[in-house]
Amino acid sequence: LFIVFNLIAISGNLFPPQHLDDDTVSGSNWITENNLQYSLSQTTKTTRKPYCGYKQQNLSKREQAEQESLLAAIQWPKPPDGRNAFVESTDPAHSDFVIVKPSGFFKVGDQLEVLVHMKDFQGKPKQHGGDYLQARIHSPLLKAGATGRIVDCHNGLYKVFFTLLWPGEVKVSVSLVHPSEAVQVLLRLREERPDRVYFKSSFKSGRYSETTECNICLSGDLPVCNFTDLYTGEPWFCYKPRKLSCASRISHAKGGYQKGLLTQEESLFFQSDVNIKRPILSSGPDSVIVKPKTFTDSGSMDRADDPTVSPSGYYYEDQWRSRTHWIHHFNKSDDITKCLQGKVIHLFGDSTIRQWFEYLTAFVPDLVEFNLGSPKNVGPFMSVDLKHNILLKFRCHGPPIRFSTVFSSELHYIANELNGIVGGRNTVIAITIWSHFSTFPVEVYIRRLRNIRRSIIQLLDRSPKTLIIIRTANVQELGPEVSLFNSDWYSFQLDSVMRKMFSGIAVHFVDAWEMSLAHYLPHNLHPKEVIVKNQIDAFLSYVCPLQT
Repeated sequence: LFIVFNLIAISGNLFPPQHLDDDTVSGSNWITENNLQYSLSQTTKTTRKPYCGYKQQNLSKREQAEQESLLAAIQWPKPPDGRNAFVESTDPAHSDFVIVKPSGFFKVGDQLEVLVHMKDFQGKPKQHGGDYLQARIHSPLLKAGATGRIVDCHNGLYKVFFTLLWPGEVKVSVSLVHPSEAVQVLLRLREERPDRVYFKSSFKSGRYSETTECNICLSGDLPVCNFTDLYTGEPWFCYKPRKLSCASRISHAKGGYQKGLLTQEESLFFQSDVNIKRPILSSGPDSVIVKPKTFTDSGSMDRADDPTVSPSGYYYEDQWRSRTHWIHHFNKSDDITKCLQGKVIHLFGDSTIRQWFEYLTAFVPDLVEFNLGSPKNVGPFMSVDLKHNILLKFRCHGPPIRFSTVFSSELHYIANELNGIVGGRNTVIAITIWSHFSTFPVEVYIRRLRNIRRSIIQLLDRSPKTLIIIRTANVQELGPEVSLFNSDWYSFQLDSVMRKMFSGIAVHFVDAWEMSLAHYLPHNLHPKEVIVKNQIDAFLSYVCPLQT
């Protein structure tokens, strides 16, 4: 028996099990379809150039069908002839729009139709679609505004539909965010260059430290540390330090942005004063007169919490009025305190939902921030009101995240955090996750949302009275460089995916997209306080709904 056991051991060393295929990168842990957890050495070599974890998902038939449906829903029109010369690309200065029946009789609740004609730099009409436009109606004196619904006719013409929601003179504004030729470049970068934002991690042992590059995708044959999350399967890799172990990682940070991503011809499609977020002027009247309704319509509220209602709301006198739920405006700190008394509020996501934490902490006197020693603007953060038993917490989402420095111990995935929350009627959760995923193929984002959605469903199953709010993406100021990494077009695509994936689930939405696009203030990644205040009002109106 001793001889037999030795022969078996020797044969096992000579012929190791061949259960890993060529596309597999072994790591510290991975989870099989049956959720069986295995442990391997953290040091491995990539055998794929480049290795991208999102391409190796084991999806069920239902998940695969959903992913294909989502990708089909956001598929963007391509120019029929491939690449166009710059002079043949869309020129907002030559393009124009007309209001259909501008002298017609309009009353509140009617639809206004606008026709946009796109032309190139030679003044010739465009023959195909694919331009990315933004449109809104507004009344500056009333500080009123709302977004429009844009329909691409695929022939150089675009129809924009507005719902007229207030009386008075209503002006139309249309902007070209990116010409179709620029969108094709953004598409190429998203699929071919997910490394255009790179990250780094520091490893330390005693006085010796090293820093290496990290990402969802790493190319080459260098050894890597596999930091794929054990529970969600979210992939993350760093090149292995030369002298230190993978276990010695202490921090994560944004590394920087790749340069030289565009050809000289492609760079012409990204010019601030030429074809990035430039206004398209009207060839005729650019406003209509809207008459008030002659009766009160008690059924004007649209379907509750439907993220597809368009527009979801509008500004009037600088206050957001939702069309999906009643909003109470919390203008006094005492009103907020009364609303949040006895509650625990969890804010998960990026810096745009950190603005909620900062606003509430600054506006409510009894809500005092507790110093956790966290890096500025990174977190985690916590504010406490002991008198009224309020706990407010913020935590950033897991990688990829382009913050300055995050301790490795604080890199938590939202899905895992949700799994650790008991929930209940006094638990409020708000989530936003979008901006830091704009440089990656959409499959990466779908995977993250799928994990979060699964945890939300499980949380609501065990604690159905838990309140969960999703903050959508928002528009921002764009320039030639920012467009390549954080374009509104990227955000719009991700936001569309998010709305579809969370539709039909018992969550509520704060439409930060429309609230930033419909407002008169310049676009900003971090909207100004008046917009944040309206977001907070919408959020708190879910926490403490008006009795109607």
